[in-house]
Amino acid sequence: MRSPVFTGSCPALVTPFDQNGSINYDAFGKLIDDQIAAGVDAVCVCGTTGESATMSIREHIAAVEFCVKRVDHRVKVIAGSGSNDTSAAVYLSQHAQDSGADALLHVTPYYNKASQTGLIKHYEYISDRTDLPIILYNVPSRTGVSFTADTYKVLSENPKINGVKEASGNFSLLAHTRYLCPDDFYIWSGNDDQVVPMMALGAKGVISVASNIIPEVMVQMSHWCLDNDFESAAKLQIEYMDLIDALFCEVNPIPVKAAMNLMGMEAGSLRLPLCDISDKNLAVLRTSMERMGLLK
Repeated sequence: MRSPVFTGSCPALVTPFDQNGSINYDAFGKLIDDQIAAGVDAVCVCGTTGESATMSIREHIAAVEFCVKRVDHRVKVIAGSGSNDTSAAVYLSQHAQDSGADALLHVTPYYNKASQTGLIKHYEYISDRTDLPIILYNVPSRTGVSFTADTYKVLSENPKINGVKEASGNFSLLAHTRYLCPDDFYIWSGNDDQVVPMMALGAKGVISVASNIIPEVMVQMSHWCLDNDFESAAKLQIEYMDLIDALFCEVNPIPVKAAMNLMGMEAGSLRLPLCDISDKNLAVLRTSMERMGLLK
C-alpha cells in the first residue's frame, strides 16, 4: 500500500526575483526557512506559484537543487516537473530525482489538450523513467484539459502515481474519484478556499498559495481536519475567506507576491506576461490584509 507523500499543509512556494529579474536566493532561502519554522509538512518548488512557466530549464533545475539543499531533509520537497512536452517532463523529473527531491508534481499537458488516452500514456511514460512518486496536478482553468474519474482510476493502478493535487473545483469529480479509486490514491486540495470541504471528502491536505503569507493558519486548518475536528477547521476556513479571495483577485501569483512585498518579504517582481497588480486590486488586498492583522 502506498503512503501519502505528505499529509497536512504544503506551500506552493513563490520564486523571489531580484531587481535584475534573477532568482533572489537569499530571499528564497529565508522563505523556505520561515515556512518550515511555521510547521509546514512539505514544500513545493517550481510550481505555478513559483512561475515555472517563465523559468529556463537551467533556472528550474537550479531552483530545485537549491530548495532541496536548503530544506536538508527537514520536510519533504515536491518538485514541479510538468510540461506539455513529455520528453521535457522526463528531463525535469530525472534532474529533480538526481537533486534529491522526494516527489514530483506533474501538471496536465497544457495547450496540446491531450485526450484521456493521451494523458494516461503521458504519465505512464514519465513514471517508467523515474523512481520518485508522482502527484498529478489537475487545474483545467489554466491547462484547458481535465482528468476524468475513470482516468484517475486507470492511473491509480500505477504504484508510482501517489495521487493528485485537485484544483478543478469540481466536487462531483472529487466524489467520483474517491468512489472509483483505491484508498491509497491520495488527493490534496489545490484551492485554498476549498481545503475543509475537500478534506471532508477524504483529501489529505493542501498545496497552498496562501501559506506563503499565513503558513500557521494553513497548517492549523489542515491538521484540524486530519484530527476530524472539522467544526474548528470550518470556522478557520470561513474566517480567512476574504483574504483568500483577495489573494486570487488577479491571476496567481500576482496578488500573493504583492502581499509578500507589502509584508517586507522581498518576493520581488513578476516575469512577463505577468505584471504588477492593479491599483484597485492592491487596495482590496491591502484592506483584507489589514483586517486580518497582517499589516500595521
